[in-house]
Amino acid sequence: MNDADVSKQIQQMVRFIRQEAEEKANEISVSAEEEFNIEKLQLVEAEKKKIRQEYERKEKQVDVRKKIEYSMQLNASRIKVLQAQDDLVNTMKEAAAKELLNVSHHEHGIIDSVLHHHHGGYKKLLHDLIVQSLLRLKEPCVLLRCRKHDVHLVEHVLEGVKVEYAEKANVHQPEIIVDEIHLPPAPSHHNMHGPSCSGGVVLASRDGKIVCENTLDARLEVVFRKKLPEIRKCLFGQVAA
Repeated sequence: MNDADVSKQIQQMVRFIRQEAEEKANEISVSAEEEFNIEKLQLVEAEKKKIRQEYERKEKQVDVRKKIEYSMQLNASRIKVLQAQDDLVNTMKEAAAKELLNVSHHEHGIIDSVLHHHHGGYKKLLHDLIVQSLLRLKEPCVLLRCRKHDVHLVEHVLEGVKVEYAEKANVHQPEIIVDEIHLPPAPSHHNMHGPSCSGGVVLASRDGKIVCENTLDARLEVVFRKKLPEIRKCLFGQVAA
């Protein structure tokens, strides 16, 4: 093999090596570009995911805030409705309490004859309230307390009360002591915030351990509390009942 052949063979080998190197370089370049694009895409997707998560978080915060505000407004509206309902019910109760004054209203002298109907009706009511209290206490001796204004009416019915109670309870007639301490007077403009009593009686055993409060105010309170669901249903319907 002469020098020319050797030189030619060397050139071929150089071209082969160079071509292989170029191909390898191209492969590395393409691979690097692919890896770069993949990494870039991953970074972009990661940032997109962060943005979506942040948006969802803020959206949830806005939604929660809206729900809280709606709930607060709804509760405030309900409280206003309930307050208005309570005000109406209390107004009815106050009106009923004022009507009680008509039941127990009586005066002496000329006015008494004008109001004879109310007077007689209230005297009968006192009679029945005392009998009822005696039947509850079942005591041979009781202390009776009433308004100072009602003492003469109470004393007027006591004999009849004793007879009726004795017959109903099948016992001897009880001893009824009218207390010198009286229940408060009827409410008036002069005594708006002080203790008051619309009428009726309070009976107690002689030792004071058993008490039966049978005032008109106490009866109204019991009836009103018992009938309150019906009153609310009548006024406000099934929802408020």
